Amino acid sequence: MTGVVEKVGEVGLGPGGRHGGHACQRNETRSVADCREADQWGRSPLLARLDPAQGSRLAALPYELVWATTWEADANAWVAPRLGLPELPVLPWTDGPGAPGLHWKTPALVAWAEGRPFAWVDDEIGPADRAWVAAHHAGPALLHRVDARRGLVAADFAALTAWVR
Repeated sequence: MTGVVEKVGEVGLGPGGRHGGHACQRNETRSVADCREADQWGRSPLLARLDPAQGSRLAALPYELVWATTWEADANAWVAPRLGLPELPVLPWTDGPGAPGLHWKTPALVAWAEGRPFAWVDDEIGPADRAWVAAHHAGPALLHRVDARRGLVAADFAALTAWVR
C-alpha cells in the first residue's frame, strides 16, 4: 500500500496552517525557495512550525510513503530531517492541462499508482479529483482531504489506518 504525502501543511503545521500569518505561508511575496533559504538562519515560519512527532506517526502507517509535493526532492532535504523521516521517493510533476476543477497533481498520481491501491493526503482535493480518480484508476484509492489550518490530526491518522484494513 502506498501513501502519498503532500505539502508541508499535511505533515504537521499547527494552527494557522499555510494560509495564515507570514508571506511564506501564503505563497505571496516570497517564493518557497526564499522560505527554505530563510530557514538556514532559523527564520522560516513554514518549516519552524513542523511537529517532529508527526514523522513517527507517518512512519507507523502501513504505507510506503512517497513525497508528492511542489517541494519535490527538497522535501527530503528540508522536511524529512525535521520529522525524523528517511529519504523518501519523490513523485515528479509535469505541468499539463487539466479539466476545470481538477488538481494539477491528480493525473500524475494516478499514472504513478499504475492501478495499485494508494492514499493521497492533501488540503486541495476536491470533487473533480475524486471523479477523475474513479474514472481513471482501476485500483482502490483514498483521497483524504486535510484541513491546512490544522495539518494532520489524530482523526486523519485513524482514517488512514482504517482504510487499509
